[in-house]
Amino acid sequence: MPESRGKTTGDLRGQCVAVQPSKRFLRSAGPKHDNLKIVGSVVFPVKVYVELNHNSPRILCLTNHLRNLELIDPIFQWTGPGGGLSSENSSVKISPSGTLILRHFNQSGVYTCSIVYKLTTMQPVEHLIIKYLIYAYFDPKNYYEFTARYHTAPCNSSENTYFEKTLLQILSNLVAELSCEVTLIKSECHHVKMQRGGLQNENFFTFSVTSLDRENHRLCQQRDCDAFYRLNKAKHLIERFFEQQVEIIRKSSEPLPKIYYIDGTLHMVWVNRCSPGYGMNAQMHPECPECCVVCSPGSYNPSDGSHCLQCDRSLIYGATKC
Repeated sequence: MPESRGKTTGDLRGQCVAVQPSKRFLRSAGPKHDNLKIVGSVVFPVKVYVELNHNSPRILCLTNHLRNLELIDPIFQWTGPGGGLSSENSSVKISPSGTLILRHFNQSGVYTCSIVYKLTTMQPVEHLIIKYLIYAYFDPKNYYEFTARYHTAPCNSSENTYFEKTLLQILSNLVAELSCEVTLIKSECHHVKMQRGGLQNENFFTFSVTSLDRENHRLCQQRDCDAFYRLNKAKHLIERFFEQQVEIIRKSSEPLPKIYYIDGTLHMVWVNRCSPGYGMNAQMHPECPECCVVCSPGSYNPSDGSHCLQCDRSLIYGATKC
């Protein structure tokens, strides 16, 4: 089931978070986490998840220990996957105290901060390197995929084509008020040998039901705007539609029509899809298990599948080819 956006860091808003070995990650869900601050570690790279094309939280060039100390003449220097970072770049903001914000984030990889400082004017200069692994992510495209079988006219009949268009129009109208969309994935006609019977023509339909963007709709209530709520409601409407077809045929005293739904053949699965270069991996990213996270070096995703595939030749983040 879809995860509520920002749930991972919902209780950390506006705080400065010390990241301990047992909690070495944070997830940013866009503008509402602008005040979130993330502290690094010299023991391990801290994982940070930033929603694609959104601003990152405030990433500090400090450890939890250094936060509680006075630092004399500190010098901060950030580097990213493309080299040195500077506020002269419109996608980067670095404060005088070394805090990094990445705007419209889309470049995943290792981000390193070097800090040079003194604890007292009499002590020697100290130098620390703090690393972050910053991953772009987005919520997967979720939809229901249905399959259903119809007894049909001969496979080359134009009646089947007309019926297919009519069925899709009925289903589309059924879910239109929920801002959901029905799309035909495939339609195949086959000759089926029945058990202890002869051949009959059957049409195998596969179609998807997706939710359209409704976030900016002024009239929709909060629950009605939720994509999963609308998809679930659409699913129930479609299931009820096929149940009613069975009921109508059972109650009818007329001979069976040439084209009719075959009882018990409606099946449905919940599908998650990511874009090329992104995938879901609960083992590698347990802190963001239902996110489409950018594929790390050593993996790739060439299509809209839900997982990154292994590829030792891949050396970049977000690879779409091996």
